[in-house]
Amino acid sequence: MTESSLRERQKERRRARIYSAAIELFKETGFEATTATEIARASNVSRGTFFNYYPYKEAVLLEYGSEVMERLGEHARARLGAGVTPLEVLLEVWDLLAEENTTERDLFPPLAYEVMNPNPERAKTAYRALPLSGVIEIILQPMHEAGQIRPDMSLARISNLIADTYLMVALRWSAYGTERPLREEMRLALDLLLGGALKRPEMLP
Repeated sequence: MTESSLRERQKERRRARIYSAAIELFKETGFEATTATEIARASNVSRGTFFNYYPYKEAVLLEYGSEVMERLGEHARARLGAGVTPLEVLLEVWDLLAEENTTERDLFPPLAYEVMNPNPERAKTAYRALPLSGVIEIILQPMHEAGQIRPDMSLARISNLIADTYLMVALRWSAYGTERPLREEMRLALDLLLGGALKRPEMLP
């Protein structure tokens, strides 16, 4: 092993240690209450080293969210490849995401707020790290190719609207709660969205 590759592996291990310590602290004491100094101490690095890997505390959450999106994308591709219908796959992904958000309820609000950060560069970074609309577009692509999606809107726009709706409904649920579990809230929202996204009868051939 060369010296440069050894350094890279050491950096990867250090980053993983910082990430794991940060997520554990977020869950134990809450995101807002956790400081960069505490994360650094828990991961046996200096505060400056923490910021070398994560320029701001929310960047740790973006890595967590990116991992979730990657798992959802892999699930969607595998299920579509197995012949499951796109709408069934969309429901599965919707439910998996609702389950993740329910389990990690305290992590979702600061993650969602980062997508809406007034700093455009941070908002753009968050949007790229959390490509839910891209996962939805993958799922709906077969329906688009089959002419089952309304033609007056692009597939990308429909996917973005569905992803944005998930974000807002889940954020409201996480912050305020409702009588329904998040899974039910999201299914209701998806049902409403699909009623507008699928071709209306007068548009059918």
